[in-house]
Amino acid sequence: MAEYGASNIKVLKGLEAVRKRPGMYIGDTSTKGLHHLVYEVVDNSIDEAMAGYCDTIKVTLTKAGSAIIEDNGRGIPVAEHPTEKISAATVVLTVLHAGGKFDKDTYKVSGGLHGVGVSVVNALSKNLHLTIFRDGNIHEQDFEMGIPQGPLEITGTTRKTGTKIEFWPDDSIFTESVAFQKEILMKRFRELCYLNPRITIEFKDERDGTKEKYHFEGGIKQFVEDMNTKNPISNAQFFQGKADDIEIDIALMYNDSDSEKTLSFVNNIKTPEGGTHEAGFRAGLTRSLSSYIAKNANAKEKNTKITGDDCKEGLVAIVSVRVPEPQFEGQTKGKLGSSYVRPLVQKFFTEQFNKYLEENPIEAKAIMAQVLLAAKGRDAAKRARDLVKRKDSMSVGTLPGKLADCQSKDPEISEIYLVEGDSAGGSAKQGRDRVFQAILPLKGKILNVEKARLEKILKSDEIKNMITALGCGIGDEFDETKLRYHKIIIMTDADVDGSHIQTLLMTFFFRFLRPIIEKGYLYLAQPPLYRYKKGKNETYLKDDKALNDFLIENGIDAIESETMGRNDLIDLFKLVAYYRMTLKEIEKRFALVEVLRYMIENPDVVGTDNTTLAATLEKYIADLGYNILN
Repeated sequence: MAEYGASNIKVLKGLEAVRKRPGMYIGDTSTKGLHHLVYEVVDNSIDEAMAGYCDTIKVTLTKAGSAIIEDNGRGIPVAEHPTEKISAATVVLTVLHAGGKFDKDTYKVSGGLHGVGVSVVNALSKNLHLTIFRDGNIHEQDFEMGIPQGPLEITGTTRKTGTKIEFWPDDSIFTESVAFQKEILMKRFRELCYLNPRITIEFKDERDGTKEKYHFEGGIKQFVEDMNTKNPISNAQFFQGKADDIEIDIALMYNDSDSEKTLSFVNNIKTPEGGTHEAGFRAGLTRSLSSYIAKNANAKEKNTKITGDDCKEGLVAIVSVRVPEPQFEGQTKGKLGSSYVRPLVQKFFTEQFNKYLEENPIEAKAIMAQVLLAAKGRDAAKRARDLVKRKDSMSVGTLPGKLADCQSKDPEISEIYLVEGDSAGGSAKQGRDRVFQAILPLKGKILNVEKARLEKILKSDEIKNMITALGCGIGDEFDETKLRYHKIIIMTDADVDGSHIQTLLMTFFFRFLRPIIEKGYLYLAQPPLYRYKKGKNETYLKDDKALNDFLIENGIDAIESETMGRNDLIDLFKLVAYYRMTLKEIEKRFALVEVLRYMIENPDVVGTDNTTLAATLEKYIADLGYNILN
């Protein structure tokens, strides 16, 4: 490592443009851009750590609204710059693209390379105070809106080394807010300490007293383990190496979920949009697993075509590379664009992961099973999508043969009745108004969609007929504008089987056609369970309760009582009817009806304490000949 002095500070001028167009340098002037200022200063300290000269970084948010970042590195050089003829530290703070990271001999890789550096932080700050501990002295300098308020001065002596920067963001630039959000910063500092196991970041927020200390000896392997929240099917693995001048760190594990968590970084900078390093990792992962499956899967599965998406299910991974001069796409460093990185990462990871799979057969087979399951699910989903895609449902030629359609083509007045069987369909057709009422008979009970795979569901003739008749598609294919009826009425028999069919149909609509329910288009018809006919008069009775009420009201006149009036008789019959219905309900639950009858006929027993009641009932049950208590 060459000495880090004033001659190592390379200069590219143009700081005056920063305040005019800040978005070009920090992405934007919202909350994201505000926190980017802290990242730029911290990244400089991380660069010192990566070079081996720093292990502790302290970050403090003050009540006054400033941020203080201090490290124990070598300190920014303070000697006169060879070409600028002022202190090298002043050059770093006032000239765009000035810093040791632009000198290849000083920092091999750098995270604060948005092409900006700490000078942009200075330019976008109302005030900035610089303190350098170097060569046994304390050096200080103040700036306002990027302009020095005096030269760098020695203000004392010290035995420590490092750099301390305190800055106040300019509220005329960051109009949304200049208040730092600790949660955003704390998340970033955690990531930095996972990526750099040798460093410690001490965070303090004086506004609310928060204090945190981050240090992770396990590095990104520990990061992956901490990210995982599901049942692991493999242990976390760490692969580290170098390809040409690129340093590669990759950690991964698999769990039993169908989701993926992958984070990628370049020189400690998160790349949420991925890039060539992540693409190389994914290509290597897919190639390794495809090769392993071809060699080790059973005869039926050997030729399964594996895609990158199949390998994602259950994957938890961190990809971190250190690249000397990375090319990012976009000013926010969201995506690595350096094309030469991909083949290097792919080759390195393929070799390492192949070795891991060979040496860990139990974990390898568990991962293989997960990938094959994902491939099967993908194929099934594709077949299901192909099954759903069909011709325009408004075309008469596509409508199911059993559908007795209505004449109207206006969905707002059109109704469709889903009826139970062909016989019910015949009766419904006779009684309908064919102008706006359609009838679709369903054969028996439809498939229980809660338990069946999508592919099987869409092979069901009854479900296909419903989908085609409604015309609106299902799931992601749903299009309300193509729905042919705004009243969909489930009309089944008023018995147990009819209730079951209702439940199955409602489940189907809830799972695959929920917008129909939410729009209020789904109805349940309530046909009567009984019909009472006397002469030419007919009365329809909804259920058992309605029947009992009818019999009581109409049968009471045929009864004569010397001791009870009409109202008393009605009350008596209602009580008897309620008693009978209660017995029916108890029979459904396999209870002993005799026990209930005994307690009703002997009310004095019910009034005793629990112990006495239990003993009495046990004896009564034994006398009945049951042996259920032993």
